[in-house]
Amino acid sequence: MTRPYHHGDLRRALLDAALAQVAEHGPAALSLRGVARQAGVSHAAPAHHFGNKAGLLTAIATEGYRILASALAEAGDFQEQGVAYVVFATERPAHFAVMRAPDLLHVDDPDLTAARDDAGRQLSGSVAARMSPVDEAAPIAAWSLVHGLASLLLEGNVRPGPGEDVASLARAVTGHLRAE
Repeated sequence: MTRPYHHGDLRRALLDAALAQVAEHGPAALSLRGVARQAGVSHAAPAHHFGNKAGLLTAIATEGYRILASALAEAGDFQEQGVAYVVFATERPAHFAVMRAPDLLHVDDPDLTAARDDAGRQLSGSVAARMSPVDEAAPIAAWSLVHGLASLLLEGNVRPGPGEDVASLARAVTGHLRAE
C-alpha cells in the first residue's frame, strides 16, 4: 500500500527549486518541468500554484522586492540603504536576476507592484531626505550607483579589496554621493 505524497510547504519548495534553477541557468531558462523535477513533485504542481512560468517568476520577484524593502527599511540612513541594496543583490543573486527581468514577469501583478513600489519608496525617501534641494534625478543617481556596483560585483568585474567585504566596499562607494 502506498501512502499519499505530502510535501509540507509545496509553494516554498517550488520557489526554492526555481531559485536554484535561476542561479544555475538564469531566469529565461527556467522550466516548470525542471522545477517540478527538482522539487520532487508532479509536473502539474508548479502550474497549479503559479499558473505558468511568468507567474512563478513574478512570485520570485515579489519575494525579492519584499526582502529588499525590509532590508532597506532596517538599514535606516541613506548610505546604509545603499549598502543593504548591494548586499541583497550579492547574497540573493537569483532574486536579483529575476527582479531585473521584467519582460519575463506579470508586471501588472498587484503584489509585485506593491512590493516593488515599497522598495522604491524606501530608497527614494532616504535619498530625498539627504539631497538638498530635492532633485528629481538624485534617487535615480543613487540607485544607478548601487545597482551598478551590485552588477559589477555579480559579474566579477569588481571584487572587494584585501580585508574588505561587500558591505565595506559598498559603504566606501556610497560615501562618494554627497548632498550639494
